[in-house]
Amino acid sequence: MNLVHSDDRDRELLEKLLAESKEIRGVSLWQDAGKRLRRNRAAMLSLGFLILISLLAILTPLLPLQSPIDKDLNNRRFLPPNTAAVVMGSRPDLNFTGGTLTGELAAFEEELEPLKQQIRDAESEEKRVELSNKLADRIRVEHPFNQMWNELGPVSWWMCRTRVAIFGDYAIPSLFGTDKLGRDLLARVFWGARVSLIVGIVATLVSLIIGVSYGAIAGYLGGRTDAIMMRIVDMLYAIPFIFVVIFLVTFLGEDSVKAKLDAWGIDQITIFYLVIGAIYWLTMSRVVRGQIIGLRHEQFVEAARTVGASSRRIIFRHLVPNVLGVVIVYLSLTIPAVMLFEAFLSFLGLGVSPPDVSWGLLLKDGVEALSIVKLFWWVVVFPGAALAATLFALNFLGDGLRDALDPRMKNRD
Repeated sequence: MNLVHSDDRDRELLEKLLAESKEIRGVSLWQDAGKRLRRNRAAMLSLGFLILISLLAILTPLLPLQSPIDKDLNNRRFLPPNTAAVVMGSRPDLNFTGGTLTGELAAFEEELEPLKQQIRDAESEEKRVELSNKLADRIRVEHPFNQMWNELGPVSWWMCRTRVAIFGDYAIPSLFGTDKLGRDLLARVFWGARVSLIVGIVATLVSLIIGVSYGAIAGYLGGRTDAIMMRIVDMLYAIPFIFVVIFLVTFLGEDSVKAKLDAWGIDQITIFYLVIGAIYWLTMSRVVRGQIIGLRHEQFVEAARTVGASSRRIIFRHLVPNVLGVVIVYLSLTIPAVMLFEAFLSFLGLGVSPPDVSWGLLLKDGVEALSIVKLFWWVVVFPGAALAATLFALNFLGDGLRDALDPRMKNRD
């Protein structure tokens, strides 16, 4: 009888323990990292700032900014920050209809109407295609947008049309002043953000793909293969980056090479992104290699080998995901380094070329405009502040991610 009661009590205790265990929820490394990152005020403020500036950069063509390339040498050179009203297309030398962008757009559409009517009335498909190509060529060459913005892509073109439809000829005053050619500095800072941020992101992704793949393969294979691959990295480390960039930019900018690249639809700024990314993968490969060497003899790797997984699957399906924490932290610190490098190259005249604009190019123009006779402080302060604030935010976020993803701090308050 006592034995029966004992069994009942043990069963009740076991059921109670099982019920309590169901209520317990484990915390993964990523969940714990997210929780600790949210408690890091500096990192979260930096993340918010980066999201905001990225959204503004993406939406720049939609914002009622002035033209970043329209020059007014006669009336607007080195204007200090001001709130004077500005009308898009009002510069006399533009000769826009009615002195406005919307007036010129209306006149241009009216000028194209006979050609559009011919397309509608075309008797054959061949004739319609010919006329449509002619219309597209005229729009590409003669459209008023070409005098206000530089080489807009399809999305940016649509956004600029939407901007004109919403805001008309209104433009935000020159709150950041103007530069030596009379161009609005506020608009150029915003448009420069698009280039500088894209350089940082694209170049970092290129370094991620090359560096992670190279380091993971070297670390997993080990032995002679690892030694050879790492000696190649050592040799590349011995070559100064600046000379590599100068050589590549000069070679790819040669007329015959540039013509071939243009035929393939690759412009100079795209090459610039890739060149920077291609020289920033070395440290990434070493970091990943070190992590892979520490993981390649773990039990989950041995289990994958036992079930017949290929080396490629083990590397990219099992090992690489386990080093993502380190990779993410390093990426967050690489982006500001790449952006600073782009600014340095543009400052030397080796980076982004006018009429494209980046923060580095703006700083170069600003430094050239400095004078002991008269100080045009705004041409340096505003682009420099934008670049510095972004670099600080990226570094604060990188430090926060490093602390949050440190496994030794898991589940700590």
